[in-house]
Amino acid sequence: MPASVNVVYKTLKDLVNKDQQGFVNVDEFNKFAQVAQLRIFNRLFDQLKDGSKLERAGFGQGRDKSKYKQIQEDLAIFATSSDVTRDSSENVFLRNSSAIDDLARIISISTAGSLLLGQTTRTPVEICYDEEKIERILSSTLNAPTESFPVALITGDIEVFPESIKKIKIRYYKIPQSVETDGITRSSQPPTFGLASGATNDEYNSTNSYDFELPEHYTMDLVVEIASLIGVNLRDQQVTAYAATEQVKRTNEQN
Repeated sequence: MPASVNVVYKTLKDLVNKDQQGFVNVDEFNKFAQVAQLRIFNRLFDQLKDGSKLERAGFGQGRDKSKYKQIQEDLAIFATSSDVTRDSSENVFLRNSSAIDDLARIISISTAGSLLLGQTTRTPVEICYDEEKIERILSSTLNAPTESFPVALITGDIEVFPESIKKIKIRYYKIPQSVETDGITRSSQPPTFGLASGATNDEYNSTNSYDFELPEHYTMDLVVEIASLIGVNLRDQQVTAYAATEQVKRTNEQN
């Protein structure tokens, strides 16, 4: 389940009021909701890298408790793929093309290929971020890119060699946005706490609200992150107590 924008807002408001550290309104919340989600999303990649180091060193926890595995599962929500055609005027694959305008981080690239007798003809494309290295590869008489061994240089756009490759398939992590409150339909809207028509207070309206795309267990992370962006300091004891209470509730519901 995605993190509920209603739960995050009400939790933040309750904690701020209890701590008497100010007032949070809907406009402020909506302004910072997507920024908070993006900051947590970007930190997941650092945590994934740290978790990978622990796993390799043999210090990781059991598979069902592995932080590395949990983050992998959380990021899998944002993994997607798209076919991209070489731009004829620029002779590159544009990173801002409509096919991948939500691209956050590239996972892999392959030639578009096709299915032949149940087997894919796609060819993996080696990814390079170093312009000096790509120059050495292109000038090599032994390792020059071919359609069987293509190479991509990732800069502001994506250059693929040899240039005879006109279409590629990019697998990538997309920028998180929101989920409509039915929990199913993906939306290009940012997370939004919607108000009822004509409401004079912060009366929640699910029909024009959009939940976070981050999973539900990031609720408290979102609360603390938004509080930080607004300039509110929440006491650790209050945050921990609330998180523990919510965890007990979820466990009881599951049981």
